[in-house]
Amino acid sequence: MRVLIACEYSGIVRDAFTKKGFDATSCDILPTESEGKHYQGDVLDILNDGWDLMIAHPPCTHLSVSGARWFTEGKKPMYLREQAIEFVKKLMDAPIDKICIENPVSVISSYIRKSDQMINPFQFGHMEYKRTCLWLKNLPKLQETNNVKQETDALPDKQKHRIWWIGSGKGKERSKFYTGIADAMADQWGEHLKKINNDI
Repeated sequence: MRVLIACEYSGIVRDAFTKKGFDATSCDILPTESEGKHYQGDVLDILNDGWDLMIAHPPCTHLSVSGARWFTEGKKPMYLREQAIEFVKKLMDAPIDKICIENPVSVISSYIRKSDQMINPFQFGHMEYKRTCLWLKNLPKLQETNNVKQETDALPDKQKHRIWWIGSGKGKERSKFYTGIADAMADQWGEHLKKINNDI
């Protein structure tokens, strides 16, 4: 079964699925940071290539609620947000049976539709807060695997809310995906895929 991880250069989600025996490919305009199947280019060019599942991480630069003021204050042209929304719509409308769009708390919810699920890293073994929304098509909600909220809440703010203390110009570090969530996706949605395939 073929899995496409769109807008990923780290290879984190791709590698989690590969370890589970899936034919997983990441795609980004940047080269991959880890060895594995990777298409460097525009993901829109390969959406019709017969994927069973796509997990997409569209860039949040022009989509995040935290950056909305740059548009309302006129510091960024609105067409950048409009282009980002159109890109997400194309991903959502891809001819792929099972799709997850992942983004931080985002204007996707107001421009397209509300997310199906909101998760935090502390639900998957990472002692951090970072509210992340999932828009799902034909996929079950992710079940938490290792809730460490109690331990996370005991940490200093700068540690548990680390993502907000990362300085400007460090978008790569800020957007890095969590391995615990990637493993949960591969375990749970991978089993979902296999079950459906066996039932056909």
